[in-house]
Amino acid sequence: MTKTPKHDPNTLPSKAAILDFIAANPGKVGTREIARAFGLKNNLRAELKQLLRDLAADGAVARGGHKGKKLHHPGALASTLLADIVSRDRDGELIAVPGEWDEDEHDAAPRIRIHSPRKPRPGEAAGLGDKVLLHVDEVEPEDGIRYRGRIIKIIERVKHRVLGIFRADARGGGRLEPVDKKMLGRELHIPQGATGDAQDGDLVAVEAQRTSRFGPPNGRVVERLGSLKSEKAVSLIAIHAHSIPDVFRRDTLNEAEAARPATLSGGREDWRKLPLITIDPADAKDHDDAVHAAPDDDPSNPGGYIVTVAIADVAHYVTPGSALDREALVRGNSVYFPDRVVPMLPERISNDLCSLKPHEDRAALAVQMIIGADGRKREHKFHRIMMRSAAKLAYEQAQAAIDGRPDDTTGPLVEPILKPLYAAYEALKRAREERGPLDLDIPERKILLKRDGTVDRVVVPARLDAHRLIEEMMILANVAAAESLEKARTPLIYRVHDEPGIEKINALREFLASLDINIAKAGALRASNFNFILGRVKDTERETLVNEVVLRSQAQAEYSAENYGHFGLNLRRYAHFTSPIRRYADLIVHRALIRALHLGKDGLPANFALPELAEIAAEISATERRAMLAERETKDRLIAHFLADRIGATFEGKVGGVHRAGLFIKLSETGADGFVPARTIGDEYFRYDEAGHALTGTRTGESFRLGDSVTVKLVEAAPVAGALRFELLSHGRRGTPPAGRERVERGRLGKKTKFKDYGGRKADKTFRSDTAKGHDEKKRSEERRRKFGKKKNSRHKVRKNKGKRK
Repeated sequence: MTKTPKHDPNTLPSKAAILDFIAANPGKVGTREIARAFGLKNNLRAELKQLLRDLAADGAVARGGHKGKKLHHPGALASTLLADIVSRDRDGELIAVPGEWDEDEHDAAPRIRIHSPRKPRPGEAAGLGDKVLLHVDEVEPEDGIRYRGRIIKIIERVKHRVLGIFRADARGGGRLEPVDKKMLGRELHIPQGATGDAQDGDLVAVEAQRTSRFGPPNGRVVERLGSLKSEKAVSLIAIHAHSIPDVFRRDTLNEAEAARPATLSGGREDWRKLPLITIDPADAKDHDDAVHAAPDDDPSNPGGYIVTVAIADVAHYVTPGSALDREALVRGNSVYFPDRVVPMLPERISNDLCSLKPHEDRAALAVQMIIGADGRKREHKFHRIMMRSAAKLAYEQAQAAIDGRPDDTTGPLVEPILKPLYAAYEALKRAREERGPLDLDIPERKILLKRDGTVDRVVVPARLDAHRLIEEMMILANVAAAESLEKARTPLIYRVHDEPGIEKINALREFLASLDINIAKAGALRASNFNFILGRVKDTERETLVNEVVLRSQAQAEYSAENYGHFGLNLRRYAHFTSPIRRYADLIVHRALIRALHLGKDGLPANFALPELAEIAAEISATERRAMLAERETKDRLIAHFLADRIGATFEGKVGGVHRAGLFIKLSETGADGFVPARTIGDEYFRYDEAGHALTGTRTGESFRLGDSVTVKLVEAAPVAGALRFELLSHGRRGTPPAGRERVERGRLGKKTKFKDYGGRKADKTFRSDTAKGHDEKKRSEERRRKFGKKKNSRHKVRKNKGKRK
């Protein structure tokens, strides 16, 4: 606070002196601060307050801040004030305006850019529409904004917001089509005057409002998020629904653009003559890993190989605590949609400086591993290098070359590079088979788009040895990283995968017993136990079913600062090292290696210990799950758009999931997922058999089980939500009715099924028709009367009369 000139403490300062002091300390002073600054005695406080009231009445000063206790010049902002968060700037930062502002006396309300903490505590992160108490400072104007605020307290949260597509009507209002499957069939009405600047087809956030008992609920558009009429629009829904940061902050971009290519200085080794190559998907834009293999000429390792894996040196450009680092941690990982990529790092880093382009010098962190003829790693060593990729190949291109169909690029590489790589892979494959990782066979589909962003077709890419070669070499490098860091006693983030829980194993054991397959109860559970089961059903009609059930029994892999092994890979220690461009965990491991092996000064900070790493591991595990969910939802929406004009068409598929509410169907043609409500199946009550993953009819014993082949008809599609509803056309498995169950004859079907049935409803757990439910209730009533006699209940009369209109 600015000092005041010497003043007689026995007299009041002049109005001019007080105004000068307020101007020098805008919004930071009240009666107490002025009295203290001028050294006034307590007997002058009352006169000072009256003087300040006179200044306020004359318009010379204005009151602001929390409870109006701070003074400032009119037209300026108090240092503490209530504000409404109204928008975001192009860097994604929140923008607020004062909660009270007289535009008749002053210009338009000034905007305040809110500084967001790097790691807000749970419940302390503000959002659009919130009312907050801010500490405000005046700063150098940027984009016309000369105030910066820090949130002291969130006073009021925005009301419940619903994300959806705005559909305009002729009366100046419209309706909201929700994007959430759970809200299907619950449209909101947007009255005239509550649409904001939304146009038909825009993705918007709507605040739900109270309405009357009749008609759809009302809402008010609070934020326009984008238009679905443009390309790459479908993924926009998932980006906003899951709050995925998709626009880099300005300081992050500036830092990326200012980065310069690494040089050989600082002890970096020159490996530019080693012919490393990259092998990636044909449409890959970043290439962050390169490989090389050569026979080991050491007589003590006959049939062995030297395998080199080089990974882009992202840690050189993204240093701890930098703007790039802070934003990379918030993002956690890149998110891959069919129509776009939301990268963890700006393109200047991911697609340029850290992309191992052919014939260009690039910095890398490499590990050279010696393997024996049996594929086991004997030793390894990490190096910080300068490399120059010899070639950029696609998986299909590399496989074609090794299969005898080389092209102009791969022809010269077959003998000196590709054949040694494949020979080393054969050795690694032997070690893999001996290790026995979980060997699930779940085909992955890929959506190919047209130029306008719509679906062209869905394909199942072939699984090639080229894919397996890269996979095994990356796994070996990841193991080497974890081993080196453990040996150096340097904290790291592990990639861990716990063994299945006891409840899931018991459920799996019960299911497999119905197929006459037993799983051992005694001894330690290993991936090989599951592989034995999968081997028994391979190439049988049960193969898909058993693979699905085994997959569902597994725990989810995650990141952790503590090691408890990787069950699926059957490895005692494992860390992610090979993709620092798209995973923050890998960047942490790179920094840890640099610190542990003394490879530079830009390694993991010395004060980074287990608690900090545990917090980061939890954050990036959450962002990984967020990305997986967003990617899956976007694929569902694209497929639903693709099939929307095929209502009434029939499809072949398989039962991909069984629930109390019905059957989830996966179409064979596209891999699309849809739902068959249980109340639309047959003309009887179907009981849910959780252990058997089936719905079974209580009258006929007809059943539908996970993995069964079915024929369905598409009856409804909701592209915005990515939901499909089917009607079952094929019959289920023949069987006998379950023992001990009442056989309920089904009468008429219940009311017409709508999309609100999607995903299950608490009110429909038994799947009984209206007639069946009435039959059971009548039977129970008769039993009560026989047992207890007829009993009057005056409450029924009261409720009956209460319900009548007067």
